[in-house]
Amino acid sequence: MSKKIRIAVLVSGGGTNLQALIDAERSGIIKSGRISLVISSNPEAYALKRAESAGIKTAVCQRKDRTQKEFEESIISLLDGNGIELIVLAGFMCILSESFTFRYKKRIINVHPSLIPSFCGKGFYGLRVHQAALDYGVKVTGATVHFVNEIPDGGEIIMQKAVDIIDGDTPETLQKRVMTEAEWKILPLSAEKVCREIIKEQS
Repeated sequence: MSKKIRIAVLVSGGGTNLQALIDAERSGIIKSGRISLVISSNPEAYALKRAESAGIKTAVCQRKDRTQKEFEESIISLLDGNGIELIVLAGFMCILSESFTFRYKKRIINVHPSLIPSFCGKGFYGLRVHQAALDYGVKVTGATVHFVNEIPDGGEIIMQKAVDIIDGDTPETLQKRVMTEAEWKILPLSAEKVCREIIKEQS
């Protein structure tokens, strides 16, 4: 397949999900897309180093001292300037507006560390999600990859994978297991699936 969809990954932190995507592209799991750009909302994010080590172009767009509109316009300028066709949110800690998500309808995907519709929406991020699952006493959690729309964690589900909760789990041990057993597997698979669908639409 000669055509490859140009992917931008938006990050804010360590970039473990970004690394899973980079590894998946190298190993051929992602073959219909190419990670062409990594944009971080945090200039200190380790994800930027991961991208640079992999030879991927990087940029920083901070929300600080800017309106939402200015912040998003700077991202749009980078996306358009680099011919980006798919946006992957990988630990991106900024909420995107309705006008932004509408502009890239069915072109933004996100991974969330629970089985949506459980433990999702506003305020559910990071360890809070895993703490909520443990507090509730569920026996199974997991991760969900979904399209992004104006509702936090409200877009159409692309893929899910379940992970068992083990007696004695802490939010930290559960977070690690959900990452390794679910997030790092279904995020690359979902990116490949959406890239294939975009190519099909374009042909």
